[in-house]
Amino acid sequence: MKVYETVIGLEVHVELATKSKIFCGCTTQFGGEVNAHCCPICMGMPGTLPVLNKKVVEFAIAAGLAMNCDITKNCKFDRKNYFYPDLPKAYQVSQLYLPICRNGSIEIEVDGIKKSIGIHEIHMEEDAGKLVHDPWEDCTLVDYNRCGVPLIEIVSEPDMRSAEEVIAYLEKLKLILQYLGVSDCKMQEGSLRADINLSIREVGEPEFGTRTEMKNMNSFKAIARAIEGERKRQIELLEDGKKVIQETRRWDDNKDTSFAMRSKEDAQDYRYFPEPDLVPMEISEEWLTEIKGREPELRDAKMLRYVKEYEIPEYDAGIITGSKNLADIFEATVSLCNKPKEVSNWLMVETMRLLKESEQDAEELKLSPANFASLIELIDAGKINRTIAKEVFEQIFKANVDPNAYIEEHGLGMVSDDGVVRSTIENILKENVQSVSDYKNGKDKAFGFLVGQTMKAMRGKANPSVINEILRELLSKA
Repeated sequence: MKVYETVIGLEVHVELATKSKIFCGCTTQFGGEVNAHCCPICMGMPGTLPVLNKKVVEFAIAAGLAMNCDITKNCKFDRKNYFYPDLPKAYQVSQLYLPICRNGSIEIEVDGIKKSIGIHEIHMEEDAGKLVHDPWEDCTLVDYNRCGVPLIEIVSEPDMRSAEEVIAYLEKLKLILQYLGVSDCKMQEGSLRADINLSIREVGEPEFGTRTEMKNMNSFKAIARAIEGERKRQIELLEDGKKVIQETRRWDDNKDTSFAMRSKEDAQDYRYFPEPDLVPMEISEEWLTEIKGREPELRDAKMLRYVKEYEIPEYDAGIITGSKNLADIFEATVSLCNKPKEVSNWLMVETMRLLKESEQDAEELKLSPANFASLIELIDAGKINRTIAKEVFEQIFKANVDPNAYIEEHGLGMVSDDGVVRSTIENILKENVQSVSDYKNGKDKAFGFLVGQTMKAMRGKANPSVINEILRELLSKA
Protein backbone atom coordinates (compact mmCIF):
# COMPACT_ATOMS: atom_id res chain seq x y z
CA MET A 1 0.00 0.00 0.00
CA LYS A 2 1.29 3.46 -0.90
CA VAL A 3 2.20 5.84 1.90
CA TYR A 4 1.24 9.47 1.31
CA GLU A 5 2.54 12.73 2.70
CA THR A 6 0.38 15.83 3.10
CA VAL A 7 1.82 19.15 1.92
CA ILE A 8 0.15 22.31 3.23
CA GLY A 9 0.76 26.01 2.71
CA LEU A 10 -1.44 28.79 4.08
CA GLU A 11 -2.54 32.20 2.92
CA VAL A 12 -3.68 34.05 6.03
CA HIS A 13 -5.66 37.27 5.74
CA VAL A 14 -5.36 39.57 8.74
CA GLU A 15 -7.43 42.72 9.24
CA LEU A 16 -5.21 45.44 10.69
CA ALA A 17 -6.28 47.36 13.79
CA THR A 18 -6.15 50.83 12.27
CA LYS A 19 -8.98 53.21 13.13
CA SER A 20 -9.58 54.15 9.50
CA LYS A 21 -9.51 52.24 6.22
CA ILE A 22 -6.47 51.81 4.01
CA PHE A 23 -7.32 54.49 1.41
CA CYS A 24 -9.96 56.74 3.06
CA GLY A 25 -11.09 58.04 6.43
CA CYS A 26 -14.03 55.63 6.94
CA THR A 27 -14.06 53.75 10.22
CA THR A 28 -12.90 50.12 10.38
CA GLN A 29 -15.30 49.40 13.25
CA PHE A 30 -16.82 45.92 13.01
CA GLY A 31 -20.58 45.68 12.49
CA GLY A 32 -22.78 48.75 12.44
CA GLU A 33 -25.71 49.51 10.19
CA VAL A 34 -25.36 47.95 6.75
CA ASN A 35 -23.52 50.19 4.25
CA ALA A 36 -23.00 52.90 6.89
CA HIS A 37 -19.17 52.69 7.01
CA CYS A 38 -18.34 53.42 3.40
CA CYS A 39 -17.80 56.35 1.06
CA PRO A 40 -17.22 56.94 -2.68
CA ILE A 41 -13.47 56.22 -2.23
CA CYS A 42 -13.70 52.79 -0.61
CA MET A 43 -16.50 51.88 -3.01
CA GLY A 44 -14.33 52.97 -5.96
CA MET A 45 -16.65 55.51 -7.51
CA PRO A 46 -15.38 57.23 -10.69
CA GLY A 47 -13.35 60.37 -10.04
CA THR A 48 -12.20 59.39 -6.56
CA LEU A 49 -8.56 58.95 -5.57
CA PRO A 50 -7.11 56.77 -2.77
CA VAL A 51 -4.72 58.16 -0.13
CA LEU A 52 -2.57 55.55 1.60
CA ASN A 53 -2.94 55.24 5.39
CA LYS A 54 0.63 55.41 6.79
CA LYS A 55 -0.32 53.30 9.81
CA VAL A 56 -1.11 50.36 7.51
CA VAL A 57 2.45 50.37 6.20
CA GLU A 58 3.87 50.60 9.73
CA PHE A 59 1.77 47.66 10.92
CA ALA A 60 2.79 45.56 7.88
CA ILE A 61 6.47 46.33 8.48
CA ALA A 62 6.15 45.52 12.21
CA ALA A 63 4.60 42.15 11.37
CA GLY A 64 7.33 41.42 8.81
CA LEU A 65 10.15 42.30 11.19
CA ALA A 66 8.64 40.11 13.92
CA MET A 67 8.53 37.24 11.40
CA ASN A 68 12.15 37.70 10.38
CA CYS A 69 11.30 39.00 6.91
CA ASP A 70 13.29 41.17 4.54
CA ILE A 71 11.52 44.50 4.05
CA THR A 72 11.13 45.71 0.46
CA LYS A 73 12.33 49.29 0.70
CA ASN A 74 10.97 50.24 -2.71
CA CYS A 75 7.55 48.70 -3.07
CA LYS A 76 4.26 49.55 -4.70
CA PHE A 77 0.64 48.54 -5.13
CA ASP A 78 -0.93 46.70 -8.06
CA ARG A 79 -4.47 46.28 -9.32
CA LYS A 80 -5.91 42.77 -9.13
CA ASN A 81 -8.87 42.66 -11.49
CA TYR A 82 -11.84 40.54 -10.64
CA PHE A 83 -15.52 40.79 -11.17
CA TYR A 84 -17.48 39.95 -8.04
CA PRO A 85 -20.26 42.08 -6.55
CA ASP A 86 -18.48 42.35 -3.18
CA LEU A 87 -16.06 44.90 -4.69
CA PRO A 88 -18.01 47.32 -6.93
CA LYS A 89 -14.97 48.89 -8.63
CA ALA A 90 -14.11 45.44 -10.08
CA TYR A 91 -10.51 45.43 -8.89
CA GLN A 92 -8.69 45.05 -5.60
CA VAL A 93 -5.68 47.18 -4.73
CA SER A 94 -3.07 44.65 -3.66
CA GLN A 95 0.64 43.85 -4.12
CA LEU A 96 1.93 41.24 -6.56
CA TYR A 97 5.32 42.26 -7.92
CA LEU A 98 6.89 43.97 -4.91
CA PRO A 99 5.26 42.79 -1.66
CA ILE A 100 6.36 44.72 1.40
CA CYS A 101 7.86 41.70 3.25
CA ARG A 102 9.59 38.57 1.92
CA ASN A 103 11.68 35.57 2.94
CA GLY A 104 10.75 35.29 6.61
CA SER A 105 10.18 32.40 9.01
CA ILE A 106 8.67 31.55 12.37
CA GLU A 107 9.29 28.59 14.65
CA ILE A 108 6.53 26.25 15.78
CA GLU A 109 6.59 23.34 18.21
CA VAL A 110 4.44 20.19 17.98
CA ASP A 111 4.84 17.35 20.48
CA GLY A 112 8.12 18.81 21.67
CA ILE A 113 9.61 18.97 18.16
CA LYS A 114 10.54 22.43 16.87
CA LYS A 115 10.22 23.31 13.17
CA SER A 116 10.79 26.44 11.11
CA ILE A 117 7.96 27.46 8.76
CA GLY A 118 8.95 29.74 5.92
CA ILE A 119 7.08 32.98 5.22
CA HIS A 120 7.15 33.46 1.44
CA GLU A 121 5.80 37.00 1.60
CA ILE A 122 3.49 39.46 3.35
CA HIS A 123 1.61 41.89 1.17
CA MET A 124 -0.84 44.71 1.89
CA GLU A 125 -4.27 44.96 0.29
CA GLU A 126 -7.81 46.16 0.83
CA ASP A 127 -10.65 43.93 1.99
CA ALA A 128 -13.78 43.39 -0.08
CA GLY A 129 -17.41 43.78 1.00
CA LYS A 130 -19.63 41.02 2.27
CA LEU A 131 -22.37 39.16 0.41
CA VAL A 132 -25.45 38.14 2.38
CA HIS A 133 -27.52 35.35 0.88
CA ASP A 134 -31.19 35.57 1.86
CA PRO A 135 -32.85 32.16 1.39
CA TRP A 136 -36.32 33.50 2.22
CA GLU A 137 -36.35 36.14 -0.50
CA ASP A 138 -34.14 34.03 -2.79
CA CYS A 139 -31.74 36.91 -3.36
CA THR A 140 -28.25 38.11 -2.46
CA LEU A 141 -27.65 41.39 -0.65
CA VAL A 142 -24.35 43.17 -0.22
CA ASP A 143 -22.81 45.11 2.68
CA TYR A 144 -19.88 47.34 1.71
CA ASN A 145 -18.87 48.30 5.29
CA ARG A 146 -15.81 46.01 5.03
CA CYS A 147 -14.67 47.44 1.68
CA GLY A 148 -11.27 49.07 2.14
CA VAL A 149 -10.53 47.65 5.59
CA PRO A 150 -6.73 47.15 5.54
CA LEU A 151 -5.40 43.62 5.27
CA ILE A 152 -2.06 41.93 5.25
CA GLU A 153 -1.92 38.55 3.55
CA ILE A 154 0.73 36.28 5.06
CA VAL A 155 1.73 33.61 2.55
CA SER A 156 3.65 30.65 3.97
CA GLU A 157 5.90 28.24 2.16
CA PRO A 158 4.38 24.74 1.77
CA ASP A 159 6.26 23.55 4.84
CA MET A 160 3.46 22.08 6.96
CA ARG A 161 2.67 18.37 6.93
CA SER A 162 -0.27 17.94 9.33
CA ALA A 163 -3.26 19.70 10.86
CA GLU A 164 -1.32 19.89 14.15
CA GLU A 165 1.46 21.86 12.47
CA VAL A 166 -1.07 24.16 10.80
CA ILE A 167 -2.81 24.94 14.10
CA ALA A 168 0.55 25.53 15.83
CA TYR A 169 1.52 27.90 12.99
CA LEU A 170 -1.76 29.83 13.18
CA GLU A 171 -1.56 30.09 16.96
CA LYS A 172 2.00 31.43 16.68
CA LEU A 173 0.94 33.98 14.02
CA LYS A 174 -2.01 35.07 16.12
CA LEU A 175 0.12 35.65 19.21
CA ILE A 176 2.76 37.60 17.29
CA LEU A 177 0.12 39.88 15.76
CA GLN A 178 -1.76 40.38 19.03
CA TYR A 179 1.43 41.15 20.99
CA LEU A 180 2.40 43.67 18.31
CA GLY A 181 -1.07 45.20 18.56
CA VAL A 182 -1.48 45.21 14.78
CA SER A 183 -4.68 43.11 14.83
CA ASP A 184 -7.21 41.77 17.34
CA CYS A 185 -7.24 38.50 15.33
CA LYS A 186 -10.90 37.86 16.19
CA MET A 187 -11.58 34.88 13.95
CA GLN A 188 -15.34 35.01 14.67
CA GLU A 189 -15.39 38.53 13.17
CA GLY A 190 -13.20 37.58 10.21
CA SER A 191 -10.13 39.50 11.45
CA LEU A 192 -8.01 36.41 10.85
CA ARG A 193 -9.00 33.87 8.20
CA ALA A 194 -7.00 31.28 6.35
CA ASP A 195 -6.98 29.77 2.87
CA ILE A 196 -5.61 26.22 2.95
CA ASN A 197 -3.58 25.01 -0.02
CA LEU A 198 -3.25 21.24 0.28
CA SER A 199 -1.81 18.48 -1.87
CA ILE A 200 -0.56 14.97 -1.26
CA ARG A 201 2.33 12.99 -2.70
CA GLU A 202 3.89 9.63 -2.08
CA VAL A 203 6.55 9.73 0.62
CA GLY A 204 9.92 10.26 -1.08
CA GLU A 205 8.41 11.85 -4.19
CA PRO A 206 10.23 15.16 -4.92
CA GLU A 207 7.40 16.80 -6.90
CA PHE A 208 4.35 18.31 -5.26
CA GLY A 209 0.92 16.90 -6.13
CA THR A 210 -1.92 18.97 -7.56
CA ARG A 211 -3.22 21.30 -4.84
CA THR A 212 -6.67 22.47 -3.96
CA GLU A 213 -7.55 25.57 -1.99
CA MET A 214 -10.17 25.88 0.73
CA LYS A 215 -10.94 29.55 1.35
CA ASN A 216 -11.87 31.78 4.27
CA MET A 217 -11.58 29.29 7.12
CA ASN A 218 -12.05 31.09 10.44
CA SER A 219 -12.13 28.35 13.09
CA PHE A 220 -9.23 26.20 14.28
CA LYS A 221 -11.54 23.21 14.76
CA ALA A 222 -12.99 23.55 11.26
CA ILE A 223 -9.50 23.98 9.78
CA ALA A 224 -8.29 20.74 11.41
CA ARG A 225 -11.37 18.87 10.18
CA ALA A 226 -11.09 20.35 6.68
CA ILE A 227 -7.44 19.30 6.35
CA GLU A 228 -8.21 15.74 7.40
CA GLY A 229 -11.24 15.60 5.09
CA GLU A 230 -9.40 16.96 2.06
CA ARG A 231 -6.38 14.71 2.69
CA LYS A 232 -8.62 11.62 2.66
CA ARG A 233 -10.52 12.82 -0.43
CA GLN A 234 -7.34 13.31 -2.46
CA ILE A 235 -5.90 9.94 -1.39
CA GLU A 236 -9.13 8.19 -2.38
CA LEU A 237 -9.03 9.85 -5.81
CA LEU A 238 -5.44 8.70 -6.44
CA GLU A 239 -6.11 5.21 -5.10
CA ASP A 240 -9.06 4.96 -7.54
CA GLY A 241 -6.76 5.94 -10.42
CA LYS A 242 -8.30 9.40 -10.77
CA LYS A 243 -6.67 12.83 -10.79
CA VAL A 244 -6.90 15.68 -8.31
CA ILE A 245 -8.22 18.81 -10.06
CA GLN A 246 -6.71 22.18 -9.18
CA GLU A 247 -9.69 24.11 -7.88
CA THR A 248 -11.08 26.23 -5.09
CA ARG A 249 -13.29 24.29 -2.70
CA ARG A 250 -15.68 25.25 0.10
CA TRP A 251 -15.54 23.30 3.35
CA ASP A 252 -18.95 22.52 4.89
CA ASP A 253 -18.27 21.76 8.55
CA ASN A 254 -21.85 20.61 9.16
CA LYS A 255 -21.65 18.01 6.38
CA ASP A 256 -17.99 17.20 7.14
CA THR A 257 -17.02 17.49 3.47
CA SER A 258 -15.90 20.00 0.86
CA PHE A 259 -17.50 21.10 -2.40
CA ALA A 260 -15.95 22.44 -5.61
CA MET A 261 -16.54 26.19 -6.06
CA ARG A 262 -14.51 27.13 -9.12
CA SER A 263 -11.34 26.22 -10.96
CA LYS A 264 -8.25 27.69 -9.30
CA GLU A 265 -7.18 30.99 -10.74
CA ASP A 266 -3.57 31.79 -11.48
CA ALA A 267 -2.04 35.25 -11.27
CA GLN A 268 -2.45 35.85 -15.01
CA ASP A 269 -6.21 35.36 -14.65
CA TYR A 270 -6.34 38.51 -12.56
CA ARG A 271 -4.52 40.64 -15.16
CA TYR A 272 -2.45 42.51 -12.57
CA PHE A 273 -0.97 45.87 -13.49
CA PRO A 274 0.63 48.66 -11.42
CA GLU A 275 -1.90 50.74 -9.48
CA PRO A 276 -1.83 54.12 -11.29
CA ASP A 277 -3.44 56.17 -8.52
CA LEU A 278 -0.82 55.43 -5.81
CA VAL A 279 2.81 56.44 -5.98
CA PRO A 280 5.51 53.83 -5.20
CA MET A 281 6.69 53.77 -1.57
CA GLU A 282 10.21 54.39 -0.36
CA ILE A 283 10.88 52.97 3.10
CA SER A 284 13.92 54.53 4.73
CA GLU A 285 16.36 52.81 7.05
CA GLU A 286 15.47 55.37 9.73
CA TRP A 287 11.79 54.48 9.54
CA LEU A 288 12.61 50.76 9.83
CA THR A 289 14.80 51.43 12.88
CA GLU A 290 12.03 53.47 14.47
CA ILE A 291 9.43 50.71 13.94
CA LYS A 292 11.84 48.04 15.16
CA GLY A 293 12.52 50.12 18.26
CA ARG A 294 8.81 50.12 19.12
CA GLU A 295 8.54 46.32 18.94
CA PRO A 296 7.21 45.03 22.28
CA GLU A 297 8.43 41.94 24.10
CA LEU A 298 6.92 39.03 22.16
CA ARG A 299 5.49 35.83 23.58
CA ASP A 300 8.57 33.56 23.41
CA ALA A 301 10.80 36.09 25.18
CA LYS A 302 8.12 36.88 27.73
CA MET A 303 7.63 33.20 28.58
CA LEU A 304 11.36 32.72 29.22
CA ARG A 305 11.42 35.85 31.40
CA TYR A 306 8.48 34.69 33.49
CA VAL A 307 10.28 31.43 34.33
CA LYS A 308 13.50 33.24 35.20
CA GLU A 309 12.21 36.42 36.83
CA TYR A 310 9.05 35.19 38.56
CA GLU A 311 10.16 31.58 39.10
CA ILE A 312 6.87 30.10 37.92
CA PRO A 313 6.77 26.72 36.12
CA GLU A 314 7.36 26.76 32.36
CA TYR A 315 3.92 25.20 31.87
CA ASP A 316 2.24 28.07 33.76
CA ALA A 317 4.28 30.64 31.85
CA GLY A 318 3.19 29.02 28.58
CA ILE A 319 -0.52 29.16 29.46
CA ILE A 320 -0.42 32.74 30.77
CA THR A 321 1.55 34.13 27.83
CA GLY A 322 -0.76 32.23 25.46
CA SER A 323 -3.01 35.29 25.77
CA LYS A 324 -1.61 38.82 25.67
CA ASN A 325 -4.48 40.02 27.83
CA LEU A 326 -3.80 37.33 30.46
CA ALA A 327 -0.10 38.19 30.46
CA ASP A 328 -0.93 41.89 30.92
CA ILE A 329 -3.21 41.09 33.87
CA PHE A 330 -0.55 38.81 35.40
CA GLU A 331 2.20 41.43 35.25
CA ALA A 332 0.00 44.29 36.47
CA THR A 333 -1.25 42.23 39.42
CA VAL A 334 2.22 41.01 40.38
CA SER A 335 3.50 44.58 40.29
CA LEU A 336 0.90 45.44 42.96
CA CYS A 337 1.14 42.42 45.31
CA ASN A 338 4.55 40.92 44.46
CA LYS A 339 3.27 37.33 44.70
CA PRO A 340 3.81 35.86 41.21
CA LYS A 341 3.17 32.21 42.09
CA GLU A 342 -0.06 33.06 43.90
CA VAL A 343 -1.25 35.20 40.96
CA SER A 344 -0.27 32.44 38.54
CA ASN A 345 -2.23 29.85 40.56
CA TRP A 346 -5.41 31.94 40.49
CA LEU A 347 -5.07 32.47 36.73
CA MET A 348 -4.29 28.82 36.02
CA VAL A 349 -7.13 27.33 38.10
CA GLU A 350 -10.05 29.64 38.94
CA THR A 351 -9.70 31.97 35.96
CA MET A 352 -9.50 29.09 33.49
CA ARG A 353 -12.51 27.42 35.14
CA LEU A 354 -14.61 30.57 34.96
CA LEU A 355 -13.55 31.30 31.37
CA LYS A 356 -14.63 27.80 30.37
CA GLU A 357 -17.95 28.04 32.21
CA SER A 358 -18.74 31.44 30.70
CA GLU A 359 -17.42 30.40 27.24
CA GLN A 360 -15.24 33.52 27.13
CA ASP A 361 -11.97 33.97 25.36
CA ALA A 362 -9.06 35.05 27.57
CA GLU A 363 -8.61 38.11 25.32
CA GLU A 364 -12.09 39.29 26.38
CA LEU A 365 -11.35 38.97 30.10
CA LYS A 366 -11.79 42.21 32.09
CA LEU A 367 -10.19 41.50 35.46
CA SER A 368 -9.02 44.48 37.50
CA PRO A 369 -5.41 43.92 38.64
CA ALA A 370 -6.08 46.26 41.59
CA ASN A 371 -9.00 44.17 42.88
CA PHE A 372 -7.16 40.92 42.08
CA ALA A 373 -4.11 42.05 44.06
CA SER A 374 -6.30 43.20 46.97
CA LEU A 375 -7.88 39.75 47.16
CA ILE A 376 -4.47 38.08 47.38
CA GLU A 377 -3.41 40.50 50.13
CA LEU A 378 -6.60 39.71 52.08
CA ILE A 379 -5.80 35.99 51.93
CA ASP A 380 -2.19 36.62 52.92
CA ALA A 381 -3.30 38.74 55.88
CA GLY A 382 -5.61 35.96 57.10
CA LYS A 383 -8.72 38.12 56.70
CA ILE A 384 -10.52 35.53 54.52
CA ASN A 385 -9.95 31.83 53.96
CA ARG A 386 -9.54 30.27 50.53
CA THR A 387 -13.11 28.99 50.38
CA ILE A 388 -14.47 32.51 50.75
CA ALA A 389 -11.70 33.82 48.47
CA LYS A 390 -13.04 31.69 45.60
CA GLU A 391 -16.48 33.24 46.05
CA VAL A 392 -15.01 36.74 46.08
CA PHE A 393 -12.78 36.04 43.08
CA GLU A 394 -15.80 34.91 41.10
CA GLN A 395 -17.44 38.26 41.82
CA ILE A 396 -14.29 40.10 40.72
CA PHE A 397 -14.26 37.99 37.54
CA LYS A 398 -17.91 38.71 36.76
CA ALA A 399 -18.37 42.28 37.99
CA ASN A 400 -14.94 43.57 39.09
CA VAL A 401 -16.20 44.14 42.64
CA ASP A 402 -13.92 45.68 45.27
CA PRO A 403 -13.07 42.65 47.47
CA ASN A 404 -12.87 44.71 50.69
CA ALA A 405 -16.30 46.23 50.12
CA TYR A 406 -17.81 42.88 49.07
CA ILE A 407 -16.49 41.09 52.17
CA GLU A 408 -17.71 43.87 54.44
CA GLU A 409 -21.13 43.99 52.79
CA HIS A 410 -21.66 40.22 52.96
CA GLY A 411 -20.03 39.61 56.36
CA LEU A 412 -17.45 37.19 54.92
CA GLY A 413 -14.49 38.06 57.15
CA MET A 414 -12.69 35.00 58.51
CA VAL A 415 -13.74 33.86 62.01
CA SER A 416 -10.72 32.94 64.16
CA ASP A 417 -12.33 33.46 67.58
CA ASP A 418 -11.51 30.35 69.65
CA GLY A 419 -14.71 30.56 71.64
CA VAL A 420 -16.99 30.71 68.61
CA VAL A 421 -15.16 27.90 66.80
CA ARG A 422 -15.02 25.71 69.94
CA SER A 423 -18.74 26.11 70.62
CA THR A 424 -19.57 25.18 67.01
CA ILE A 425 -17.34 22.09 67.08
CA GLU A 426 -18.85 20.91 70.37
CA ASN A 427 -22.28 20.97 68.74
CA ILE A 428 -21.00 19.15 65.65
CA LEU A 429 -19.49 16.38 67.81
CA LYS A 430 -22.78 15.94 69.64
CA GLU A 431 -24.66 15.65 66.33
CA ASN A 432 -22.16 13.21 64.76
CA VAL A 433 -21.50 10.56 67.42
CA GLN A 434 -20.84 7.84 64.81
CA SER A 435 -18.14 9.92 63.11
CA VAL A 436 -16.47 10.53 66.46
CA SER A 437 -16.51 6.77 67.09
CA ASP A 438 -15.12 6.11 63.59
CA TYR A 439 -12.26 8.54 64.20
CA LYS A 440 -11.45 6.93 67.54
CA ASN A 441 -11.35 3.54 65.74
CA GLY A 442 -8.73 4.79 63.28
CA LYS A 443 -10.84 6.02 60.38
CA ASP A 444 -9.02 9.23 59.43
CA LYS A 445 -11.66 10.23 56.88
CA ALA A 446 -14.01 10.94 59.78
CA PHE A 447 -11.79 13.86 60.78
CA GLY A 448 -12.19 15.49 57.40
CA PHE A 449 -15.96 14.97 57.57
CA LEU A 450 -16.13 16.74 60.95
CA VAL A 451 -14.01 19.62 59.62
CA GLY A 452 -16.37 19.93 56.69
CA GLN A 453 -19.45 19.94 58.95
CA THR A 454 -17.91 22.66 61.12
CA MET A 455 -17.01 24.79 58.13
CA LYS A 456 -20.53 24.32 56.75
CA ALA A 457 -22.07 25.36 60.08
CA MET A 458 -19.92 28.51 60.03
CA ARG A 459 -20.90 29.33 56.43
CA GLY A 460 -17.36 28.70 55.22
CA LYS A 461 -15.92 31.62 57.18
CA ALA A 462 -13.95 29.76 59.87
CA ASN A 463 -10.17 29.74 60.08
CA PRO A 464 -9.22 26.17 58.97
CA SER A 465 -6.13 26.01 61.16
CA VAL A 466 -8.16 26.99 64.25
CA ILE A 467 -10.76 24.32 63.41
CA ASN A 468 -8.07 21.65 63.06
CA GLU A 469 -6.40 22.57 66.33
CA ILE A 470 -9.59 22.66 68.45
CA LEU A 471 -11.13 19.60 66.79
CA ARG A 472 -8.05 17.47 67.54
CA GLU A 473 -8.09 18.67 71.12
CA LEU A 474 -11.77 17.85 71.65
CA LEU A 475 -11.52 14.48 69.91
CA SER A 476 -8.60 13.49 72.11
CA LYS A 477 -10.84 14.04 75.11
CA ALA A 478 -13.93 12.38 73.64
